Amino acid sequence: MAANANAEQTDVLICGSGSAGLCAAVWLSRFGINYKILERRDGPLKVGQADGVQTRTVEIFDSFGIAEALLKESYHVLEIAFWAAVTANSTGADLKEGIQRSRYAPDKETGISRQPHVILNQARLNALMIGDLEKGGVPAPIEYDCEVKNVEVDEAAAAADPAAYCVRVDTVKDGVEKSFRAKYVLGCDGAHSIVRRSLGFKMLGDSTEAVWGVMDVYPLTDFPDIRKKAVLNSSAGNLLVIPREGDAMARFYIELPAGTRVADVTLADLQARARLTFAPYTMDVAETAWWSAYAIGQRRADFFHQAHRVFLTGDACHTHSPKAGQGMNVSLQDGHNIGWKLGMILRGLAAPAPLLESYVIERERTATELIEFDRGFTRLFNTKYRHDNGISAEFFAEQFVKAGRYTAGQAIHYDDSAITDAAGGRQDLAPKAPVGMRFPTAQVVRFCDAKAMQLVNALPATGAWYLVVFAGDVSQAESAGRLRQVSEALEQQVVHRFTPPGADPDTVIDRVLVLAGDRKKVEQGEIPAFFTPATGKWKMKNLTKVFADDESYNSGHGHAYEAYGIASQRGAIVVVRPDHCEPRATSTSPSYEDAN
Repeated sequence: MAANANAEQTDVLICGSGSAGLCAAVWLSRFGINYKILERRDGPLKVGQADGVQTRTVEIFDSFGIAEALLKESYHVLEIAFWAAVTANSTGADLKEGIQRSRYAPDKETGISRQPHVILNQARLNALMIGDLEKGGVPAPIEYDCEVKNVEVDEAAAAADPAAYCVRVDTVKDGVEKSFRAKYVLGCDGAHSIVRRSLGFKMLGDSTEAVWGVMDVYPLTDFPDIRKKAVLNSSAGNLLVIPREGDAMARFYIELPAGTRVADVTLADLQARARLTFAPYTMDVAETAWWSAYAIGQRRADFFHQAHRVFLTGDACHTHSPKAGQGMNVSLQDGHNIGWKLGMILRGLAAPAPLLESYVIERERTATELIEFDRGFTRLFNTKYRHDNGISAEFFAEQFVKAGRYTAGQAIHYDDSAITDAAGGRQDLAPKAPVGMRFPTAQVVRFCDAKAMQLVNALPATGAWYLVVFAGDVSQAESAGRLRQVSEALEQQVVHRFTPPGADPDTVIDRVLVLAGDRKKVEQGEIPAFFTPATGKWKMKNLTKVFADDESYNSGHGHAYEAYGIASQRGAIVVVRPDHCEPRATSTSPSYEDAN
C-alpha cells in the first residue's frame, strides 16, 4: 500500500451516514474516540425509505437517552387488521366481490417489550442520532459530498501493530482526490457498497420474479382500517397498509401481477392495483409523497471483515425485502454492536481480538437468520405460493402473528464467544433472562427515594458493563452476610482489576443491586459500600444504584424476581454487556471463582 504523507488520520472512519454508521458513531462519541463519517450525499438524509422502528430499536434509543422525541413524533402500531378475499357468507349466498375483515390481532406479543413498535421516517431517526453527536455544541464530524473510491488494508501492518493506521481510503470531493488513513473502517455505505467491492467481497443469494410496489400516499377512502396496520389478501393480490406518522399519510406495499418488470411499473399502475385490492371499498389518492418498485431478493456478503480492520454493516452485507420492517433496524443494530466494541478497544479497555471476532460471530449469524426468515415471510405474501400450497387466510394470519417476536427484534440469540458464555454460565439461576439475548426489564423501586422505575433504565448506555446483583432479602442475616462477601469479591477480583487509575470506580464495570422483600426493613448503612461508590466531580456517594423488588406507592409491584425467574433465597448475579446483551449469569455464592 503506497504511502500518502498528506492523508488525514482518524481512529475510525465510517463510510456512510445511514443508520448503522450513525449508531456506531453515537457509541464512539461516548467513548471519546476520534472518528469521521464520509457521506456521498450533499447533506443529511431528507426523506428515508425505511419507516418501521421495531421495539428493540426503541430500546436502544431509550438506552442512549434519545427516545422521547422518537416516541412523541411517531405513529404507534398497536393492532393488526387482517382482510381476506370474500368467498361466500354463512348462508352460502355470494357476497359482493372484494375483501372482508377476518380478524384483529395485537401488533406486539404481550410482555415482549415495554417499548412499542412505531413508525417514523428514517431521516428523522438519523437526525436524532446526529443531534446526540452534536449535543456538546460541536458539529458532528460528517464530511458530505465525499465519495469513496477505494479501500485498501495493509495486512502486515495490521498484524504487527494494533495501533497502526493500516487502512487507506481514497475519496473524491468536488473533483479533488483525498486519502484518509484509519485504524478501523466501517463500511456502512449501502447495498452498492464501494467498501465491499474494494475488498473483493461478493453478495451471495438470489432474487425472485415477484415484483412489489410501494408508495406513501394521502388516501381518500372509506376503508375502515386505514389508520391500522392492515394486511389485505384479495383476489387482486396482496397489500400491506402501514399508517405513517402525522395521522394522514399511509404507506402501501402492493403485490404486482406475475411477469411484471420493475422498469415498466408506473405510479398509475400502483394506484390502479390499490383500487382493485381495496374493493369493495373506494380508494383514491389525494397526493403521492413517494413511490418505487422493486424485485424481491435476499443476499448476504460472503465475508463481513478484512483483517478485522474493515467491517461491513447494514445493507453493505445483507439485503432483503422491506415488508418485515427489518432493514433499517438490523442495520442500526449492526452499528450498535461494533460501535461499543471499537470504543472499548480504542480506549485501551479490551484486547482487539475477542471483541472484533465476536462482531463477526454475532452479526453474521443475525444476517443469515434474517435472510432465511425473509425468504419464508416473503413466500407468505406471494399469491401463487399460497394458492399452490393451500395456505388459507387463517393460516397466513396465524403465521404473521407468530413472526411478531422476530420482527420486533427480540428473537436475536448470540452464540457463545469470548464475551458470551451460555454453556459455562448458570442459566438456571435466571431462566427468564436468557444468556445471549437482550436483558429484559421489570419494574423496581429505587431504594434512596422510593421512585418506581424500569430496571433497564438503571443501565444507561455509557459504555460500562453491568453487574446486576439480585441479593434476596438482606433483612435476613444469611442473605446479608452473603452479600457482604460477594461485594468484597466483586470489588477486589473484578472491578479494581479493570478500572484505570484515577477513574471513577463505575467507569468500566458498573454495579446494580436489587433487593427482595420490604425495603423499609433495611437501612442505607446496611448496604455494602460497593453499591454506593463515590463518583463525579465532588466524589459524592452515589445512591442511585440500589433497588428493591417491592410495592411502590403509585405503580404497584413489579415482581422483578419472578419476572427473571430468580429465587430470592438463592439470588443471582447477571452480567450485562454495554449493549444490554446478557453474556452470563452466575451464583451469588461467596465462592466467586466461577463468576470471573
